[in-house]
Amino acid sequence: MDSIVVTGNGTLSGEIPIAGAKNACLTLMPATLLSEDPLTLTNAPRLSDIRTMTELLRSLGAEVQSLQDGQVLALSSHDLNNLTADYDIVRKMRASILVLGPMLARAGKAVVSLPGGCAIGARPVDLHLKALEAMGAELELRDGYVHAKAPSGGLKGAVVEFPFVSVGATENALMAATLARGTTVLKNAAREPEIVDLAQCLQKMGARISGEGTSEITIEGVDRLGGATHRVVTDRIELGTYMLAPAICGGDVTCLGGRIDLLAAFCEKLDAAGISVEETAKGLRVTRGNGRVRAVDVTTDPYPGFPTDLQAQMMALLCTAEGTSVLEEKIFENRFMHAPELMRMGAQIDVQGGHATVTGVEKLRGAPVMATDLRASVSLILAGLAAEGETVVSRVYHLDRGYEHVVRKLSGVGAKIERIKGA
Repeated sequence: MDSIVVTGNGTLSGEIPIAGAKNACLTLMPATLLSEDPLTLTNAPRLSDIRTMTELLRSLGAEVQSLQDGQVLALSSHDLNNLTADYDIVRKMRASILVLGPMLARAGKAVVSLPGGCAIGARPVDLHLKALEAMGAELELRDGYVHAKAPSGGLKGAVVEFPFVSVGATENALMAATLARGTTVLKNAAREPEIVDLAQCLQKMGARISGEGTSEITIEGVDRLGGATHRVVTDRIELGTYMLAPAICGGDVTCLGGRIDLLAAFCEKLDAAGISVEETAKGLRVTRGNGRVRAVDVTTDPYPGFPTDLQAQMMALLCTAEGTSVLEEKIFENRFMHAPELMRMGAQIDVQGGHATVTGVEKLRGAPVMATDLRASVSLILAGLAAEGETVVSRVYHLDRGYEHVVRKLSGVGAKIERIKGA
């Protein structure tokens, strides 16, 4: 099993290219199931999750070609010859559930395994199912599969009010509603940039959508959707992660393609901690001067709040801040599993339920640590950049799900980092 070795060796300087958003691309790819015509996605990230979604779509009869070193995906679903998404593929990734709405809307039926994914809480799919039921779908859970059937005339428009904000449920309902008869209104909808990106792609395909980016999205169903070419939005989580690299160990790094509007709440916390963030023609320039950063309190919230997917990385920064910080996790349970690993490096962290109290220390120490999930893995790498000595991060297969070329990107700005192949 591969591991990553990081040796803290001072400040960073240079430019880091930011990839297209994993979470956006994993939603855009199933949109091909809504149309017989081709869908082309540019600025696609090159990640294992993208390969898993490719495998899933191909198993349903879709054609998926990876072009230009994987940065362009050419998709076509003119011949859907299978409407069952098997457990063997779906178990690898929670985003697989996003094929349910499109298949049901276009073909009138679908059988989709309940998904798997990384271990950061239950993350049930009941909101997905309730939204589709509101549109008239008949659903049955049997042997670990969702058996879904649309009424004889197809899905129908409905008012769907989510009891709490769910990105995945909003995406599934949004796609299904594009081909439903009548008007669908999604209330308490997710507002993330990835939702806006999906809506813009669907609009290019002929969907009638308004209100994307707000908590109420209205969709007027159409008879069919066509093809489109769409550029995947910048990955705001990768962006925030690499912004934290110079914040943690000092330096001057520009994250190419970055925009403050993608991460306004996150940038406010960096400013409060004493980190400078400047928007330039190239992207976001992040600088940190001498001395320790200041402690700040962080509460994760749905967009436009502080992203849960940057909580672990932010904790790595606050481990060496001057003062005490409190991080409150309000999105997922079990999302402080990186804390014990950071404590192996000398961090002082006390976790009580959904709160973690971090008392900053002057310096972390390199140590062997183990990644427990995608964001935890990169938080340990960031911590290693600022630690004395060598940090060895094992189980980095999690990393491949969400970050392309992490070693290349960090070494390109001066980090001492390498990937060691396992036996």
